[in-house]
Amino acid sequence: MLRVINAFKTSNEVEVKLFIEYFTNINMAKKFEFLEHTGDVKFRAYGKNVGEVFQNCALAVSSVFSRNGEINETGKKEFVLSENNYESLLYQFIEELIYLFDVDAFVVSRAEVKLTEENGKITAYVLVYGDDASNYSDLDAIKAPTYAEMYIKRLNNKKWEAQVVVDV
Repeated sequence: MLRVINAFKTSNEVEVKLFIEYFTNINMAKKFEFLEHTGDVKFRAYGKNVGEVFQNCALAVSSVFSRNGEINETGKKEFVLSENNYESLLYQFIEELIYLFDVDAFVVSRAEVKLTEENGKITAYVLVYGDDASNYSDLDAIKAPTYAEMYIKRLNNKKWEAQVVVDV
């Protein structure tokens, strides 16, 4: 730890880079990452719980729509989804984000997701923030989510991970 603290006191570029890398990788948990895939877009999203994984999937979808650009938060929309398992619920969730883009011309920037489970049903209460798609000139489209390679699982470190492929 002394080496990291010394990064503040030195002009040594290597130590400063180590400091930045340390805090980027340790203290700012990765929310999602894109993976190689031929023809489609594949990503993994991470979270402390399944609700956070869904929220980070929304960030990944927003990143696809915006080509890694920033989407303003000038509006919000709510919806509720129910399914028997997490994968089906995630599929429906991403489908709804695409529907908002295609039909309502609303591009999502982020989401708040609360999940409840009762009588074998998982329900997602979703609040999405975003903007009118007409305010952006260079957005990409997503045709649909796919079940190909999709999963949601709990990792050994008690965190959650989802993998998704979307057809573009």
